[in-house]
Amino acid sequence: MEAIQMSDFTKLTDFTPKHQHRAYVNSAVRFHTPCTKEDRLAAAIKAGWNVFQFPSKYTVGDFLSDSGTTTPTIEQLAASLLGDEAYGTNWGYEQLLEQFEKTFGITLLGDHAEWEIFLFHQCRAAEHALFTQIGRGKKNLVIPSNGHFDTTHANIEMNKILALDIPSKEDKNFQGNMDIDKLRDGFWKPYQVPMVFCTITNNTMAGQPVSLENIAAISDACQTYKKPFFLDACRFAENAWFIKENEHSELTIPEIVHKTFSYCDGFTISLKKDGLANMGGALCVKKGTVLFNEYPDILDNLRDHQICTEAHPTYGGMSGRDIMIVVEGLKTVITQEYLNSRILQVRAFGDYLDELGIPVVKPFGGHAVYLDIDKFFEGTTMRREDFGGIVLSALLLLNGPRVCELGAFAFGTYDPKTGKETFPPFNYVRIAIPRNKYEIEDLFYAADCIKNLYDKRDQLPRAVCVYGKEKTLRHFKARFELQERK
Repeated sequence: MEAIQMSDFTKLTDFTPKHQHRAYVNSAVRFHTPCTKEDRLAAAIKAGWNVFQFPSKYTVGDFLSDSGTTTPTIEQLAASLLGDEAYGTNWGYEQLLEQFEKTFGITLLGDHAEWEIFLFHQCRAAEHALFTQIGRGKKNLVIPSNGHFDTTHANIEMNKILALDIPSKEDKNFQGNMDIDKLRDGFWKPYQVPMVFCTITNNTMAGQPVSLENIAAISDACQTYKKPFFLDACRFAENAWFIKENEHSELTIPEIVHKTFSYCDGFTISLKKDGLANMGGALCVKKGTVLFNEYPDILDNLRDHQICTEAHPTYGGMSGRDIMIVVEGLKTVITQEYLNSRILQVRAFGDYLDELGIPVVKPFGGHAVYLDIDKFFEGTTMRREDFGGIVLSALLLLNGPRVCELGAFAFGTYDPKTGKETFPPFNYVRIAIPRNKYEIEDLFYAADCIKNLYDKRDQLPRAVCVYGKEKTLRHFKARFELQERK
């Protein structure tokens, strides 16, 4: 195919947006390195058009992730000054446990504590610890979920366990639900089910929420078959907001959170999301549940894993400052005022994209807006194997916004023996909104950049993976060339 000239990339991204990002118009907030489009183009090519390898200093509107990108509140910054950096049993640890009890409605303190907590520097480390123990010495295991996210899926399968997604979209308000019928049919031979895992909200399925009714039904099925039920609780507060709006308006957010966690036997949580922190994660396990029938030593084994890989149990890879920021974050995140501001901003952004005619997944979730890439390129010659989501993400870099493809490439697999790609049922680009960071004009600027490429979708190139297409978690590692479509 004829090579695409560098000047063609700049032409594709030349346009006049209706809205301007603050970094362009207000020098007082220009915290990024001043650069030209040519600077960004050179950086993108050097990065192999991989958004994870693109320098953040060149971004204007960084929507790659909402994890750990939160702007701390004044209360959190003040609390960080009280951080105790002692190696063992720091002062903040007890503050954290007290706040966990208040936020989640569990007991961690005292001689009769019903739960045990393991702190980590982030959630994927907690997942690694959990699934390493679950898979140790076992064969033919499967963990059903409403939707395992990428690193969760990888942590499970690296421990020789099958990660199975059984989502249900029957409820239009809760399209992140698990398929209960499949779950009840799913305790099948020859596989053994060591636990059931439910993600709230369901990041893989476009950030859709899970209903309290569905969570209760999962718990009931697990009790029937005597299986542990765990939550991936990274966005538990945002999920509670949707439950209040669409299912239980008479309950408060804290009441919904307590009820949610009353159904589970344990949970992992990234405190970099609804903990409103830049670092931190945890694994919480309820004592005396059916989990201990198969894994009687799991608490001791988890503690050994934590000490060997993270640090002392009372800080687990977090600094004392991080711990105090989490304490304050867990207070803020369950307030109605904060959640209204957070989720309605995401909704306003999604509505604007929808008004521009850009195919978006609706209803909108609480942390991101997802573009439907198959519909984005509908009527063009772009095929799934041309990875249109990678193309869109790559070209957006030239105007500053950084987003993430979570579709045909990120969740697809390549078989080097057959030379064939296997694609997931969905094909999305995620625009994740960091908490407390951007104003609506900043989001609208990103939408205008997307609209420009949508209007030129017939002219956009294809993405060819030149490195890493056979690797696990390939979207973090791959390199691409943008070439003319066949």
